[in-house]
Amino acid sequence: MNWFESLILGILQGLTEFLPISSSGHLELGKHFLNVEARESLQFTVVVHGATVISTIVVFWKEITFVMKDLFRFRWNEGTRYILKILLSMIPVIIVGIFFKPEIERLFTANVRLVGLMLIVTSALLAIAYFSKPSGKEIPYSNALVIGIAQAFAVIPGISRSGATIATGLILRNKRDEVARFSFLMVLLPIIGANILDLVTSENGNNVEVGAIHLIIGFVAAFIVGLIACRWMIRIVRRGELIYFAFYCLILGLIALIVG
Repeated sequence: MNWFESLILGILQGLTEFLPISSSGHLELGKHFLNVEARESLQFTVVVHGATVISTIVVFWKEITFVMKDLFRFRWNEGTRYILKILLSMIPVIIVGIFFKPEIERLFTANVRLVGLMLIVTSALLAIAYFSKPSGKEIPYSNALVIGIAQAFAVIPGISRSGATIATGLILRNKRDEVARFSFLMVLLPIIGANILDLVTSENGNNVEVGAIHLIIGFVAAFIVGLIACRWMIRIVRRGELIYFAFYCLILGLIALIVG
């Protein structure tokens, strides 16, 4: 891996982690169209994912500190209720990750037709969300679980995690700003946990070592682009402009089906 590849991969991670266009789908399409295998090591993947986690924390620092203060007061209040909703939303993806990991890994074989079909599914979700009319209500516990189920389905390459969770929240008529915030905060612990689990259970012999300079380049690129993309996505949801990404996913999905 050279410095340019590190830069591109970092930018790609930072951008697609937040925009509703499926980072896994784009990576799978890239492997097919470039006719190369993914060469970044597990170490590099963990680093760039960590960068987007930190960018999310920076963007939502005030909300996170508010919730944590409420939590450590050891009272049943707004903060503890919100954390319970986050934990509830994590249950489906944890179940999928624990019991269906081998099946999930078999989906990541540059299957262009599968990615194309799932991009069209993402497009449909975004289009439905665009035409839905949010009522401005806060996210109830039942909706938190449904949004969590949407996140679990997003392990399939081509289904955008942010697109699926935000669209589901809007279809359920929750408040726009609240849906965007919940979508980005609910993924923090699963990403951190998945990366730690991969590091613990991986076999070092299967990974390619990446130089420190390449890790730094990837981290900085993912962090800066992640900051921009996260704030941009919040504005997009607030303005109800998801339809543009629906068109994008539809066109790319059709192309993938045709050439696949």
